[in-house]
Amino acid sequence: MNNNKPHSTPQEAATLLYVFNSVYPISAAAQTFIIENTYPMTVRKGKKLHRSGEICDMIYFVNKGAIRGCVQEDKKDITTWITVENELVASIHSFILQIPSIENMEAIEDSELLGMKHIDMHRLYAQELETNILARRIYEKYYADAEIRALTARLSNAELKYEYFLKTYQHLSNRIPLKYIASFLGMNLETLSRVRGKIRGNTEK
Repeated sequence: MNNNKPHSTPQEAATLLYVFNSVYPISAAAQTFIIENTYPMTVRKGKKLHRSGEICDMIYFVNKGAIRGCVQEDKKDITTWITVENELVASIHSFILQIPSIENMEAIEDSELLGMKHIDMHRLYAQELETNILARRIYEKYYADAEIRALTARLSNAELKYEYFLKTYQHLSNRIPLKYIASFLGMNLETLSRVRGKIRGNTEK
């Protein structure tokens, strides 16, 4: 990771502020706080943004690139989630409770991020009360997304799993390496390739 500047510029934070205001309007004071308390950084493809066993003390906004959550089990690499531009990302259980995380966070692509520290986020909540409504709406969305991921993971039918993936993550289907999609869906690469071929064949008929 590379953090060259003391905090974001208005230009670097522009997309983040646009996304926040589209969820719930926030004051000029809140926007200034966010600019002054977020930090630009880059993470190269294949590098860890966060490591398991450490406390996740920052939440990140993805300006560019793709990040995945992953865990290691018996030398097996398991993808738990995938996030791309215009989304927030953290090892959320660790970030909220400030306890060591189970998962790693790794860049799938060269990525440009804005990070905010846990303590600064809570200062923002205390100083600019409307940001609590913003946070609630964002957490609601991410909780709903997590439920879909959990339900998809429990399905036994590989085709149904991939169809759910296409409905929810269509924008990732031709962007993210298939090995990560297969791992995310809990199937091997050969099964995913077979399912993709079958679905493509059906759509071409």
